[in-house]
Amino acid sequence: MPVNPGRVVVAGGGLAALRTAEELRARGYQGQVTILAAEPRPPYDRPPLSKQVLMAPPDAEPDTTLKADVDALGIDLHLGEAVTGAEIAVQPGGGAAGKTAGEAAGSSPAELRGTVRTARGTYPFGCLVAATGAVPVRLPGTGRQRVLRTHDDAMALRGLLRPGLRLAVVGAGWIGAELATAAAAHGCRVTVVEAAAAPLAAAVGAEVGNRTARWYAETGVDLRTCQAVESVADGGLVLPGGGWLAADEVVTAVGVRPCVDWLAGSGVRLEDGVAADEGMRASVPGVYAVGDCASFVSRRFSRRLRFEHWDVALHAPEVAAANILGGDEVYDPVPYFWSEQFGRMVQYAGYHGAADRLTWRGDPDGGRWAACWLSGERLAAILTVDSPRDLVQGRRLIASGTPVDEGLLADPAVPVRNATAA
Repeated sequence: MPVNPGRVVVAGGGLAALRTAEELRARGYQGQVTILAAEPRPPYDRPPLSKQVLMAPPDAEPDTTLKADVDALGIDLHLGEAVTGAEIAVQPGGGAAGKTAGEAAGSSPAELRGTVRTARGTYPFGCLVAATGAVPVRLPGTGRQRVLRTHDDAMALRGLLRPGLRLAVVGAGWIGAELATAAAAHGCRVTVVEAAAAPLAAAVGAEVGNRTARWYAETGVDLRTCQAVESVADGGLVLPGGGWLAADEVVTAVGVRPCVDWLAGSGVRLEDGVAADEGMRASVPGVYAVGDCASFVSRRFSRRLRFEHWDVALHAPEVAAANILGGDEVYDPVPYFWSEQFGRMVQYAGYHGAADRLTWRGDPDGGRWAACWLSGERLAAILTVDSPRDLVQGRRLIASGTPVDEGLLADPAVPVRNATAA
């Protein structure tokens, strides 16, 4: 039987926050839902920021706003009101006090009493959802460095991109590659510096990342790997040993960190973000976490994971909303991510570790190809380049856990779905 969680306060104003509110309404919750959004604009999609927005003509105004009728949903939406802190207490009498998140499954969140603070006031709640996302990591130094995280960041960057601009991008990860792609298309003189030995090394390893290095050269981008940066100064980057890279503009794309400082001292366990269980429940009953700020326990991969993926922000709220209303659902996805860079569609599904063995599918020096990671006889992850069918079929194999034949998987003439072990 559904429970009444009382007033639900969602801290954060992105896709994960809006999806939580939508799912609560879709599941019949008619109580008060308050969303506290740090940014002054309604919830919007972030993936287009490094793709369509940066690639658009200077006079274009791409619409990234999420198509949702907030008024019809009856959501109390506060824009430009970032959360700054929280006080949380579990009232005795319901048996939930002191329990872990898993043990508290099914306990009424009404046992929770707390308030969230912003610069404008306090908001009492019976249930709290952390959906505050992540913030970009910045480099030391007093020079101007730009980041790409918000709509305003993207619009400001696009206004700078022009032929001849000397642009230094620090970081050759997913965002750095997409930034370089857009800047080169606008005629900028782009230099990408990366501390690792290859692009995307942190995400997919140097062996696979190296296969993307030539894409930079083909586009006229100067890629410098194994290049650390000491600081950002006026006019460029300070490099180790007294080196210097002159630049008109610097964009830092070295990753993000979960935005959870506002929960310090609240009693909510933090571990690479808010530590949630399989049902997106935090350590305090009645507190949940979704999106970029949530790390969750994956049964499929037997470890705690956190992803900054659109797909996670879209679907994890379905589980959180169900459990807020008394359910006991589990979030255990096959993670999915895509990137458009240097004229190619790169897609990744699954999760792989250092112990998983790499198998190439097709010619990685050619056009379409894939990298597959195997854990024993099962496919753990797949990265595809311009091969959406392989991605879809590989993701299904990962989800099913069906053993695969490594030789068949490596043969691009054999559909991935048919690469199963006899």
